[in-house]
Amino acid sequence: MAVEEKRAATEIIRSLAPHLNCLNGCEKRTRKRALDDIKKETIEKGLSSTVLQEVFACLLKSLLRCLSDPSERCREVSIQIIGDFIRCVSNPESSLPYIMPSLAQRICGKETVEPAEELRLSMMEVLSLIVEVCGRHLAPYLDDMIKILQKTITDPFPDVIKESCKCTVHFARIVPDHFHMQAECLVKPLMQTISHRHSRVRMAVIEATGAVVLYGTAKTMDDVLSHMAQRLFDNSPQVRKAVTLVSGDWLLNLKDRYSYFHKLIPLLLSSLNDENLEIRALACELWRQVGNQWEKENEDDLKDKMDFLLSPTLQYPPGVERPGLGCRELVVRNLSKLMPALCRDACDWLGQTRVKTVQLLQVLLLHAEDHCTQHLQQLLTTLYHACTDSEQDVRTNGLESARLLGVFVSPEVFIKLLLAHVKSSSSCSRSPWAPLMVLAAMLKGSNRKVLGPQLLQVGHVLAHPDVCQESQQTVYVEQLLACVEVLLEVCEEDCGIISLPLLKVLVTVQCESTDPQIHTKAEECVLTLSLVLGLSNVHELYRQHMAQLLQWLLESQNSWSTHSIQKTQLEIITFQSGPVVGEFLPELMPLLKNCLLPSQDPEMRLHIFTMLSKLLLNSSNTLDSQGNFYKYLEVFLQELLLPNLVWHAGRTAAAVRTSALSCLLAMLQGGTLSKEQVLNMEAEFSAYLISALEEDSQLSRLLACRSISSFITVTEQCLNPDTLNKIYPVLLKRIDDSSQEVRAEALKALSVWLSSLDKNHKTHTYCPNLEFIFQHLLLYLDDPDHQIRLIVLEVLKASCVADPVLLQQKVEELREKQCNSEYCDQLLQYIQSL
Repeated sequence: MAVEEKRAATEIIRSLAPHLNCLNGCEKRTRKRALDDIKKETIEKGLSSTVLQEVFACLLKSLLRCLSDPSERCREVSIQIIGDFIRCVSNPESSLPYIMPSLAQRICGKETVEPAEELRLSMMEVLSLIVEVCGRHLAPYLDDMIKILQKTITDPFPDVIKESCKCTVHFARIVPDHFHMQAECLVKPLMQTISHRHSRVRMAVIEATGAVVLYGTAKTMDDVLSHMAQRLFDNSPQVRKAVTLVSGDWLLNLKDRYSYFHKLIPLLLSSLNDENLEIRALACELWRQVGNQWEKENEDDLKDKMDFLLSPTLQYPPGVERPGLGCRELVVRNLSKLMPALCRDACDWLGQTRVKTVQLLQVLLLHAEDHCTQHLQQLLTTLYHACTDSEQDVRTNGLESARLLGVFVSPEVFIKLLLAHVKSSSSCSRSPWAPLMVLAAMLKGSNRKVLGPQLLQVGHVLAHPDVCQESQQTVYVEQLLACVEVLLEVCEEDCGIISLPLLKVLVTVQCESTDPQIHTKAEECVLTLSLVLGLSNVHELYRQHMAQLLQWLLESQNSWSTHSIQKTQLEIITFQSGPVVGEFLPELMPLLKNCLLPSQDPEMRLHIFTMLSKLLLNSSNTLDSQGNFYKYLEVFLQELLLPNLVWHAGRTAAAVRTSALSCLLAMLQGGTLSKEQVLNMEAEFSAYLISALEEDSQLSRLLACRSISSFITVTEQCLNPDTLNKIYPVLLKRIDDSSQEVRAEALKALSVWLSSLDKNHKTHTYCPNLEFIFQHLLLYLDDPDHQIRLIVLEVLKASCVADPVLLQQKVEELREKQCNSEYCDQLLQYIQSL
């Protein structure tokens, strides 16, 4: 020190003596004034750093005592003066032996803790300044620093925490050789504060944690990882960004990073799917740096792979950049350590954890590529859970992960394993459709060339009754249909070798589902299947496989029951095949014969008769499309239809008779039966129809009336008079039926009956019959029901063809007896107009 500077320092110290004495005064104002004067005489005079160093050495102890002054203002000024001196003096480290213990005592002492949060903040700012200007000279004071930081990291005042975290980072970087010895002591307070309500505090804590782990011991890693991972769900993008930066820094610079790659990789890769674009870009850049660094560090091990880089697979996801070799190798070498945690977290009770986990799985698969084959069993189990998760985001990412798995894993491997799970739904008992869902996604990821050799195996399993008839749950049927859709989309005309199994699946899907949308999709798939095979329409597809489909049903017919799906399969096949079914009557008739035997289950017969009724209404485009149904007509009527019209007790038997009757009506109306065929069985038909008019079932009586109308119409006035005379009394009886519909149909049938009488019937033999009918009908012109009166009027008008004179006579006789003669007058007027 120069003589002049020493003399100046001495003079200043002498002039400060009164002020120093005042610091011990009793009055607050005196002490405050003394501190202000000291500041004016020293800091504010712009003295040289050498002079200030000498003065500071003299003032330091007095200033430090002021840190415990009862007056908050005095403590504040003293802290400011100390900070100013440290900033200006030439040798600030010389003051450390006094400052550090004093700050430690004031901040974290047991008895005298600074109560004012603003002053605690000022002290931490001074401490940060000390770290900045003193650097490595702080190493001997490691204990004091750690104690202070432990206390201030959990301080109630957020700004103190932020300053403390900032100080921690600087201190760790400045004295790394000493810091690691006690860095572990800061982990607990940091983890206590990492979930602070202020996002800026959380950011500061995360940065401090990064420094503590980076410059501390490796064993602290396990204590902080779970807390850091939790911050990936933070609502603040800045907090998530801080986690990304810290995890990238660890992967790049942590000394023992090779031992912790499997724990750090998920932390960084999870940010690749962050909702914030900036964070995704940052994570991508950091991960690229990590991969490049690892690649350089292991250049010798990767020499062969670097020389012969494999091109990505043909189905590599479009728009996705393939990760570098180093990144891929890092994931491949650590995947076995990551899998247990992935499987566990994919089933976590928190939805957001499951979402992050499945998103991470997707990234890992993109890096592992074909190396994920060795973990296929674990991956499938995880995907079963993900694809059936209650969260939509989990399901979406799970399906995308399954698709990636299909891209990279050979179908020869995954199909064998997956199909075993598909056949055995116990592998996923809560969600038996999960294996089908994953199978559809993986098939979508695969490509036609490698999938071709496995098609027969896939088709056989999907069409197996234990698979396609396993469940009627909508979601199960949807996934079964999805598998067929994907096969048609990916393999196109290659599906020709499994067209029959696929058609069986599509028929079964339509049987099992009650959802119209699924029915529509299944029908579209049938059309698509026919198109990829080069066929013009669906009928051609059925023509190609009809014989096998009917044989398929016939093989299981002995086990058919009320709840069997096969009867519905038969219905779908016959309806969708259209005119083709008429080409395979020799195969169809044995099937129908076995189904309609009176000994078979009544509900099954009911179902088959309902199906036949629909087919026979349009027989020319279905069963009789080739004009060959007549060859089987006698067998059909005598062995199948008429035996089911025989009366048996019970409601179920009555329902079967009703359905058989509807089938007979369809034959009469649909043109299946010719005039000659009906006349040949006139006696049998009339007997069964007359019996049906007496049924308890309203529907049976209604169908019987309609059938009689068609029966008379088809025969074209050629029925035996005895037959006609047996029919009309029962029809007249039905006019008094409890059902208005039956009454109306009975009247219509009588109208047809009367219209069928030609001149040959107008003999004295039939006059009594006609007279009885006219007298009976005329009574109903007074019926309470207006509609019935109108129908009766029309029937009587139609009956004029039989004997108008007799009718006129009867009308005139009864006219005066009617309550309302209006309809009689109309009828007489009509007769006279003829």
